[in-house]
Amino acid sequence: MGPEDRLKDLCIILPEAPSPLGFYVPAVRVKDLLFLSGMLPMREGKLLFKGKVGSDLTIEDAQEASKATLINALSVIKRELGNLNKVKRVVRLSGYVASAPGFTQQPVVLNAASEILSKVFGDKGLHSRIVIGVSELPMNSPIEIELIIQV
Repeated sequence: MGPEDRLKDLCIILPEAPSPLGFYVPAVRVKDLLFLSGMLPMREGKLLFKGKVGSDLTIEDAQEASKATLINALSVIKRELGNLNKVKRVVRLSGYVASAPGFTQQPVVLNAASEILSKVFGDKGLHSRIVIGVSELPMNSPIEIELIIQV
């Protein structure tokens, strides 16, 4: 079973890939690596979640934002490659969590995105990861995710 079939089994429908919010491209391919720009939890040009995790949003809200952000990243990968079956390996997930003072559960928030990668790509979805708590993100987003994919 391939990644596209696994998405169907998980009842995940990829939205249209989001447009860049500035002067950059959503992804750059260098040889067999695809570098994704930072993704936010957006649908149809609107942020789905806003604020800091630990004050404005619960961990559960932030996990939903993490999932929505990762799904946007999958949309960009599919648009760039034409098919998710071309993903050879998820190399790295970098996640940024807008955090209230004292909030230290950033890894728990990003686990939601990591789990989707594992479910969609199997062992090829297991990846290295960094999660950083930050004071602010673009548009008051609680999450920003970037990926490096081997194709």
